[in-house]
Order: sequence, then structure tokens, then C-alpha cells
Amino acid sequence: MATALISLILGAIIVLYLYLTKNLKYWQKRGVPCLNGALPGIGNMWDFLSMKETYPEWCRKIYCDNKSHSMVGFYKLTKPTLMIREAELVKTILQTNFTNFHINGLTVYPELDPLLSNNPFFSYGDKWMTTRKRLTYAFSGMRLKIILESVKQVCEEFENYLDKKLNKVEKMEIELKDLFAKYTAQVVANAGFGVNGLCFEDEEHEESFDAIGKSFLDPSLLNNVIFNLVFLIPWLGKVLRMRTLPKKVDRFFRTLIKDIMEQRRTSETRRNDFLQLMVELEHMENDKVDEKKLEILASHAVSFFVDGYETSSTNLSFIGFHLAAYPEVQKKLREEIRTVLSKHKGILTFEALKEMTYMDQVISESQRVVPTLTYFTRICTNAIDLKGSDGVVCSVEPGTDIVISVHGLQNDSRYWENPDVFDPERFSPDKKHNIEKFAFLPFGEGPRMCVGMRMALLQMKACLAVILRKYSLELSPKMQLPLKLRAASFLNAAEGGVWAFIQPI
Repeated sequence: MATALISLILGAIIVLYLYLTKNLKYWQKRGVPCLNGALPGIGNMWDFLSMKETYPEWCRKIYCDNKSHSMVGFYKLTKPTLMIREAELVKTILQTNFTNFHINGLTVYPELDPLLSNNPFFSYGDKWMTTRKRLTYAFSGMRLKIILESVKQVCEEFENYLDKKLNKVEKMEIELKDLFAKYTAQVVANAGFGVNGLCFEDEEHEESFDAIGKSFLDPSLLNNVIFNLVFLIPWLGKVLRMRTLPKKVDRFFRTLIKDIMEQRRTSETRRNDFLQLMVELEHMENDKVDEKKLEILASHAVSFFVDGYETSSTNLSFIGFHLAAYPEVQKKLREEIRTVLSKHKGILTFEALKEMTYMDQVISESQRVVPTLTYFTRICTNAIDLKGSDGVVCSVEPGTDIVISVHGLQNDSRYWENPDVFDPERFSPDKKHNIEKFAFLPFGEGPRMCVGMRMALLQMKACLAVILRKYSLELSPKMQLPLKLRAASFLNAAEGGVWAFIQPI
């Protein structure tokens, strides 16, 4: 009996070992350069699993440590994964052979995150196509001109908020991410749903839009653990029933949309906001909103919130950092803002924002140096051969994960002269044509390029115009220099925050 039990245990151990090691020579057999030191069941993920490095930091390290290779394989636990290190191969994946890689590698399960699963970033197939078409129309030039009126209202509130804060002090020390999160959250509330986000109130509100955003998007330890489990080890996240969107936030948006729709059914005033447009595109104008229709509208609301709040506020905080760190850039941008606005009688118009071309350069260079989104993932759906300039040919099988390090590409000396230097002139009209398109991916590229890009740029440019025409920024002693990044799930954050002084000019 004892012998049989021991044999059974040994047999189970052998089977487990064979299962955990079955892929450990996957890349070697295909002649693809790969990382050394893969462990059974862990692969090359020990530094990540032991929390020595975040996944984005680890991806960038792989990119930088393999300069002689066009691509490099590694093992994400037991799963063979391929990192691409050449812009031409990135183009193949994101655009040329998009149909072979049309699925994002970040999985959201509808039964766990019903509201988030409809976001085009996480969906694919017919659902992705339908949602993307609607959002593309929502952010068309015509619609953005309408949205700008709501953004301008928030800009006025933002300016009043700063004036009030600076009324009794010569200058104010402030964490820029928190400041800009208030602004972007208020834009989402106003332009998205026609409500007050309570972001500029004297007292903090638990249900203000910025507080709701922080509850699940701030790079806290808990949020990082949840994001990593859900996105990097999705099967484990599913087993543990871990949600990306907490139940409290899910309830918040369902209640918000239900209340707004009930109010609008009895009101003769028509709103020109994002929610009203979604109602029209879903053909719900005269319908009573039942639970199914409520979920559809609430999922659109969550998409608008997630896309408009976190990435834009993060971008603005790093742009603010670079403006404070480079006073000559800040001065030149302020001069452009004042010159353009004077041509438009001081009014922040759609055309005025388009004319602020140096602002575009500053935004682009800040996004290049510190990308908000640190990496992309794609899943191969149809077999294809990838050929690198170094002669490596990789036969990619369906189901293979592909990783693209945005941070690595955008700081690679092959594509950027003096990549560590902050230089907005590299995006000037006479130089930007030299930029390798697929080595600059702040909003992605190809059919899955961020559908909210134009909306993001609109609200960022409006915010910068309001601040710089009246205030100046300078670095605070609290700011940790050189800038050290504390990557969260897949968004960058500054270690210790982004601290600056803001003062009237």
C-alpha cells in the first residue's frame, strides 16, 4: 500500500515537472534568441513575481539588454512570449498584418467586468468594430467642436480653482498628477454626462469623479496586484474572481446613468454630451431604460471615463514636469499661447488650439521621453513568419503572446538622436518627417490606435493654454531628480509624485 502511494506521488511529480518544463526549449528549437535562466512553472518571471521589478520595468530591461537582436523570446510562466525590437516588425504586427494580431493580450472577462469588457481596448471581433465606429464618430472634428464648449466651462472652473488657491499665497506647491486628475475628471463629468464631477470643491467628496478614478486606477500596491493578476495571469484572476472594476465603481456608474436618464426623460432641455450621443446611436431616445440598456450605456460611460481621465492626467503631469524643468521651453510655449489667443480675441477656439503647433511638439516630446502607456501586447491568431533585419526568422504560432516595449522604442538611439535629451524641436514641421512612425507610439498605431486620441489632445491643449497664459511652473524641492519612474500595471507614474510650484505671472 505504501509503495503504491509513493509511486503515485512520484508519478504525479514527474507529470507535473514534464508539464511545467514542456515549453522551456520552445525558442531555442526555433532558432530565436531568448532569455537565459528560465525556471519550471515560473519561466523568466522570477524578478516580477518576487516584486523586485514591475512588468513594464522588466520589459524595458529586456529591450535594452538585447540590442543586437530584432526579437527576443522569454517565458511568461509556462507561456512562450516574443518581444519585438524593431520598428518595421512593429509595423507588421500593428498594421501590415493586423488580421494576424488583432486581439489585445489584455483579457477582461464579461462575467467579471461587464462594464469594462465593452471598451474597444479589451474587445475584439464584431463587438470591437461596432464600439470603435461609434466612438470614432463621437470624437470626429464636428463633435469635438461641440465638446470643446464643455471643456471650456471646465477650464474656467479650473482657473477659478487656482485663483482661489493662490489668493493668499505668492506661490503654491502642488502634486501635478493630483491637480490634473481633478481637471480631467471634471472634463469627463461635464463633457461626458453633463454633471458636476465635484472635483474643484473645497472639501473632498468620496463620490467625486477624481476620487472614483483614484479608487481603482491609482498605482497603489493593491491595484497593482489586481491589475497584474487580471492582465498577466488572467486564468488565475478568473479563478480568484478578481475584478478590474470594483463593485463600488460598477454601482456608481450604473446609478449615475440611471439617474441622468430618468432626469432627461422629463426634461425638455437637450444635452450635447457624450452620453446623449450614445443614446442616439443605440436608438434609445424614446425607450424606458431597462437593466440591459442601462448596462450598455453604463459600459459606454466607463469607457469614456477610463479613456479620458487617467492617461490624460498622467500625460499632463509629465508635460508639466518637463515645462518646469526646462524654463526656456515653457517661455516659448507661453509666447505661442498668448500670440495665438490674441489673434482669436482671447477666446479658446477649436481653430486656436490647432494653431498651437509648438504645443503639439512639447506634448509629443514629453510623451516620447516618458510614455504613459509603457507596452502593448498582441496575441497571434493566424500563423505567420516574422523576419528581422538580423536574419532571424520566427514562425509565430496562433496563441503566441507578442510584447512591444513602447518605452524601449521611444528611447532607442537607432531611431532618436540623443534620446535622453528633452528636445521638442525634433517634432518641428521641418524635422518630424524624419521620425520613424512605428518607433513613436503614444497612442498606438494601426486599426487599434487609440480612438480617443483627438479628444485627449483637445483637453490637454486646452488645459495647458489656460495654465501657461496666466501662471508659471517651477520644480519643487520635493521633486525627486533625476526622474524615477514607478511603473504600475502598464501606466507610468513618478516615484514620489510630480511636485511643482505654480504662481501667477
